[in-house]
Formats: sequence, structure tokens, C-alpha cells
Amino acid sequence: MKPTDVLIALTVPVLWGLGLVIAKPAVDLFPPILLMSLRFGVTAALLVWFVPIPRRVLAQLFFVALIGSTLQYGLTFNGLRLLDASTTALIVQAEVPFLALIAAIWLGEKLGLRKVFGMIIAFAGIYLIAGEPRIEGQFLGIGLVLSGAFMWALGQVMMRRLGEIGGITAIAWVAVMAAPQLLTASLLLESDHLQHLRQADLRVWGAVIYLGVVMTAIGYGCWYHVLGRYEVNRVAPFILLTPVTSVLGGALFLGEEITLIILAGGFLVIFGVGVIVVERSAGRRAKTVSSPPAQPAPPP
Repeated sequence: MKPTDVLIALTVPVLWGLGLVIAKPAVDLFPPILLMSLRFGVTAALLVWFVPIPRRVLAQLFFVALIGSTLQYGLTFNGLRLLDASTTALIVQAEVPFLALIAAIWLGEKLGLRKVFGMIIAFAGIYLIAGEPRIEGQFLGIGLVLSGAFMWALGQVMMRRLGEIGGITAIAWVAVMAAPQLLTASLLLESDHLQHLRQADLRVWGAVIYLGVVMTAIGYGCWYHVLGRYEVNRVAPFILLTPVTSVLGGALFLGEEITLIILAGGFLVIFGVGVIVVERSAGRRAKTVSSPPAQPAPPP
């Protein structure tokens, strides 16, 4: 890879990994679902003018957005409200083994012993993290993040069934669909919207801009740039740095403690995800779209 492309590839996990770190103070102060509605509104307003309307699959994209974005982010960011950013970033990696499992069941894709081994290792790491003393009792937060990861994987499989529509086009139109869906969910499930909007400070609006512009538009732009120039297995390993960025960012900027259990569990999760990704499923994931998150794109 050219040095400039290596630099661009390294930029992707940094931009994506810092997303949870920047969002954590915001969701502590602001309704998470409303925050995600604003985030997707920004993404849609930025991108939709530059991509074609995928008329053939608009109806299907509505349900992809509902499952893979509205439900996913509603669950994940409510979980983030209860957990550390670093812990959330590691647990969110469950989306990769979930994706491999759902693709095998729904699409008939072969799992193979390698991917089964990776799934076992990744979930063992999540189990180890869940047993960390400071996380004990936070089973609701863990459950919400895991549920969000499952919804992301389900949304990706739904996206695969639509065929090729273009990465940026899919991101833009999923955002168009997800923003009003999330706003509706927020109006039904959250309260005091006008008060929160009036009292929102730089942490909230900074998170909205970062998540909508930097993490999504710029992050995915960089990702598709390198993906278009090199084979998937060459660029996929860079994405494994996403949770590393989140963990380090949580420690440096949020003062989150990195314990030996978190390190051990995180190592197992990243190793297990690496076993799954650095083969064929990396290509599958790169061809599908998520609005980023947690994650390694995609999360998130």
C-alpha cells in the first residue's frame, strides 16, 4: 500500500473509534435516541444531494434502516449510557460473530471451523469483560449493547439481499430513513425534548457533528477509498484498531480505568473478531453498510 493510503486506512479506526468516546458525555446529558436522530439528520443533509435515488430498493431500505440503524443505535447508545465507552466498544464487536452466524443461517453462507473458533473466542472475551467487578450488575447495559450488535448484523444481511447499490448511496439513504424513524421513537419513548434542545451544550452538538459528519461521512469516505484500491484482506486488519482507539480514548479523555480483566477480555474479543474478519467475512462486511460504531464498521 502507498504510504498515503496507509495513513488514510489508519485514519478510519481512529475516526470510528473516537465516536463512542465523544458520544459518551453527550448521552449522559441528552436523550440517546434523539441524539441519534439528529446525527442521522446531519448525515442525510450532507450526503443525499450527491447520490442517486435508489428507487428500486427504497421500500426495502426503510426496513434496513429500521433494523440496522434505528433499533441498533437506539439499543446501543442507551447501553452506552449505562457503561463506559471502552467497555461498550469492546462488547459491540459481537456484531461480527453475529453477522457470520446470521449469514450462515439466513443466506446459507459457510461458517467453517475457523469462524466458529473466532466466534467462541470473541464471546468468551465478552463473558470475561462482563465479569469485571465494576461492571457487575450492569447486565441491562450489556444486554442493550449486545442486542444492538445483533440488530446491526441482521441489518447487514438484509442489506446484502438488496444487491449492489453503492456504499455512499446506501449510507445516505439509510440516514434519510433512519432520522425520522429515530425522531418518532424518541417522541414516543423519551421526554422533555424542547428542554433538552434548549439546554444542549457543546458536548451534545459536538457529538452530533462528529457522529454525523466526521465519523460517518468522512470515515466511510476514507474506508471506501482504500477499499476501492486494495483487496479486502489487506485493509480489513486496520479496522481491528477501532476498539483499541475507543479503549485508549476512554482512558485518556474520559478517565476510564483499564483493568487487567478488561485488557484480557478485550484481547480475546479483538483476536476472535480478527479470526473471523481476516478471511472472507471481511469482504462481506466491507460490501455492506452500517452507520459506524461501535464500530469496527460498524461499526460502526
